[in-house]
This record gives sequence, C-alpha cells and structure tokens, in this order.
Amino acid sequence: MNSLHIHSNYSMLSGGASVKELCDKQYTHGYSSIGLTDTDGMYGYVELNKISKEKKLKPVFGVQLTSGTEGKESYLIVIARNLSGYKELCSLITSRKLKDDFSLKTVVTETSKNLTYITPDPELLLLNVGAHNIYAEIRASKYKTHQNKHLMNLIQSSGGNYILTSPVFFLEKEDYIFHKVLTAIRLRKTVDNLNENEVVPEDYYLKSPRETRDWVASYQEGYLNSEQVLRDSVFEPQMGNYVFPKFSLPPGEDAFSFLWRITFNGFEKKVKDPTGEQIKRLSYELEVIADLGFIDYFLVVWDIVREAKTRGVQVIGRGSAANSLVAYALDLVDLNPTEHDLYFERFLNRGRISPPDVDLDFSWKERDEMIKYVFKKYGYHRVAMISTTVTFRARSAFRETAKAYGISDQEISKYSKFIPWTNAANLQNITTLFPESKNLPFRNEPWASIIKIASRLADTPRFLGIHPGGIVIAPEKITDHTALQYSGNKGLGIIVTQPDMYSIEDLGLIKIDLLSQRSLGVLRDTLQKIRKR
Repeated sequence: MNSLHIHSNYSMLSGGASVKELCDKQYTHGYSSIGLTDTDGMYGYVELNKISKEKKLKPVFGVQLTSGTEGKESYLIVIARNLSGYKELCSLITSRKLKDDFSLKTVVTETSKNLTYITPDPELLLLNVGAHNIYAEIRASKYKTHQNKHLMNLIQSSGGNYILTSPVFFLEKEDYIFHKVLTAIRLRKTVDNLNENEVVPEDYYLKSPRETRDWVASYQEGYLNSEQVLRDSVFEPQMGNYVFPKFSLPPGEDAFSFLWRITFNGFEKKVKDPTGEQIKRLSYELEVIADLGFIDYFLVVWDIVREAKTRGVQVIGRGSAANSLVAYALDLVDLNPTEHDLYFERFLNRGRISPPDVDLDFSWKERDEMIKYVFKKYGYHRVAMISTTVTFRARSAFRETAKAYGISDQEISKYSKFIPWTNAANLQNITTLFPESKNLPFRNEPWASIIKIASRLADTPRFLGIHPGGIVIAPEKITDHTALQYSGNKGLGIIVTQPDMYSIEDLGLIKIDLLSQRSLGVLRDTLQKIRKR
C-alpha cells in the first residue's frame, strides 16, 4: 500500500533512511507514490520532488507536526492538497518552530480545505468530529493493535473517517538498531536506557505490498480513503522559476531604465574617456541582465552597497562579479574587467541560466548591521538567512555512536584522536585508509558494531546551521516558498530557511551573500588609528 506516513533522515536523529533510499525502495516494491511526512519540517521537499520524478513516483508533500514532551508527544500529519495548501503548510511548520504557544488543538479546530489532516490522537479527533478532511490514523503495526481497536470504536460512535497507514522510520527490519542509536544520540542516552515510548515500534520499516496485504483486507475502507487522499493531493512544485522582490523606483521610471541610468552615470564617474567597445559591452551586459530577469537583483545589491558606503561601512565585492562591467559601474566591485580582459560570460550568460552571485564582504564588526538593514527595508516577513544542513563527519559519528553504546568519554577520546577529518563512510576501512588509524582495534567488539553503525551516519542530517552570509528576499511572504525555523542554536534568535542554499535556489529564491571579512575590520581599525595620529 502507498503509505502517507513516511519519515526520512530529515526527521533528524530519528529517521534512518535518505530520501533517495526511500524512493528507490518504493519503486522496487512497485508503489506508485511516496508521501513524505518528516517531523516538523519539509527539509527534503526539493530532494523528494527531484528523485520521485526520476523514479516516476507521485510525490505527496506533508509533515508530522508534534507537540508535547519527548515520549509523550501528540502528532498530527498534515498533507498539502494544492499550492495554497503548500503555502499554509509552510506557515504551520514555521509557527511550530518559532512560536511557544503553538498548539495542535488550534490547528485541528481551524482546518483548511487545502490540507488533509491525519492523527491517531483521540483528543484531537474529537475536537472536530465529522470534518471531511480529518482522519483517524489506523497504523499497520502489530504493536498498535490496542490503539487501533480503540480508534475504530471511536470512529463508529462519532461517525468520523479513518485512514490506513504503514508508518516508516527506517528501510529494512534490521535497521531498527540504527533508529535506536539515532534516538539515543538525540536524547543523549544509551541504547540500553531508552524507554519504550521514546522509540518507534520495530515494524516501522518500509513494507512490501505482500506484508501489508492482510492489513488492507482488514481495513479496506481506510485503504480506499488513503488512495483517495493520494488522488486529491495534486500539488506539483514548479522549480527553477526565479522570484525576487520589485525594487522601489522613483516616480515615472521602470526598473530597466533606472538600472540603465544609474549604471551609465556610475560608469561616467569612474571612466573619464570611455571607448566605444566599453559602451557597447556595458549595453550588452544590461541587455543580458534584463533578458535573464535579474534587473531587480542588481538594484537590490546596488542599494545595499550604496547604504553601506553612506554609513561609512567598508564593503568589497568579489568573486565572478569582477567580470562584470555593470557591477563595476554600480560600485559592486572595484575592478574594471575591460582593463584585465575578464569575460562577462563567466559571471552571467544566456546559455547558463543560473542566478548571479555577487559576494559582498563587510567588516566582521559591521556585517550584522547591514543584514539588519535588509530585514528592516524589505520586512521580516520577506527575509531570512539561509541554513546549512550539518551532517556527521567520521570523528563525530564515531564519538556519538560510541556514547550511545555506553562507552566512556575517556575511552572514546583514546581512539578518536587517531581518526582524521574525513567522511564517516570511511570508518568501515579506517585502519587501512589512513596510517594514523592502522592500530585502532576496530575489528573487535564492541568496536566492530560501533563502526558499522557510525559509518551509516555519513551525510545524515544532524541539525541546521547558518550559512556564512547567505540571505534571501521573497517578493511576498517568504513562507509562501519555504518553512522557517531557528538555527541549531535557538538562543541566538537567528531564523533560517529549512532548505539549504542548493534547495533554495531550486525553489527560485535568489541568494545574496553578505559575508564577514575579519581583515576588513582590522584594516578599518588600523586606518582609524593612523588618522588619529
């Protein structure tokens, strides 16, 4: 059966399979769709869209929203039926991540026609009895027999609807230990000390049609309802269509004429006797920028640089933007590319439709000031920092897995210092790949088991970090495009996008890099001291 309750490893430190592994397995089993419902996030949304299409699987986009304390959580699966539903889903996830007063009860009582709701929680179900798009979840698990029976009694007495799901947290039955290790790492406990309600049942693996056949026969109506929900979920993401806010223009000007004017004005100030070739190139670059739809991007970046210089903030543009004469004319970079035979096409060209990348370096003391300027100018509802997905490397994978197995910090440190900075996948052959690791006793137990599990943590998401300076601005609410949350350190109060920079670009949001350069701060301080003398 096509399940509407599947977790990938983006259900951080709980789900044990990647989006690709899940799609591959769904395809192998002959399923026609895959419904991804990671915990409190849609981090794998873009990845699912890409891979499912390659496998000719219909992607269904959802989330498992949670509330309550660990081990006593209530949850509500919410699935987007259409584009409006996707936007509402992003807002719900953002509320869950940012608001202390978030409540599943409120979500259930204020339902939307654009969303489908599924929960095994009787209390939540009774808050909106009879709603056509709220379903009780009957789980195809021998460990949920009692709860299933109780829910069916509730459905029969209240007249509600139900759906049959086959929850997935890991790929194969043998992967249960991997889920337990992930959970132990998350809860900072050992595998042996985990409580029953802190882990999912051991049959929450991706079952074949044969393994769910009896469940389908016993809960035929729930199976048919799940198939109907799949058919009703028609949201299909449109990737690669770039979106950017319209720049606020002087009265009577359009964006292209304004960019043209400030570009040529800036160029005339910098180059006193321009050649015909330079004028021709400047016009050509402006035409390419217009054709590719990046006029407003250049105006926004120009405005940031102009504001920085007005405030006396040092700023330097670098990277491939140095190949652009327009960037030079707008003061985004200090290098005239025509004096150094630098080709504009390396920065931007019609044959490679990718967004421009202008890296702006600020003093480490003043970078945050300029980020605040962007937030205030365009609105906190339209701006966010970009996240990075922090994954396990070899040493952290080894250390965390060993702790989950109950090994002391002292003993772990004795061996971890001989593990180099490398991919966790290399742990399986660490003693042969690296000379400094050749004497590690990893063929003996418990180390052999620890290494086997730790190597599987390669590329497994651990938490969200912050991109060094990537920021995105949406033309309307940013939650129309992506969900937001606090970065890994909530105390910093920095709000980031759930997808990383690569997925953000696929979603059509264009990254602006406002980077921190310590040497600029040192240079500024030095110049100030010289002037005082």
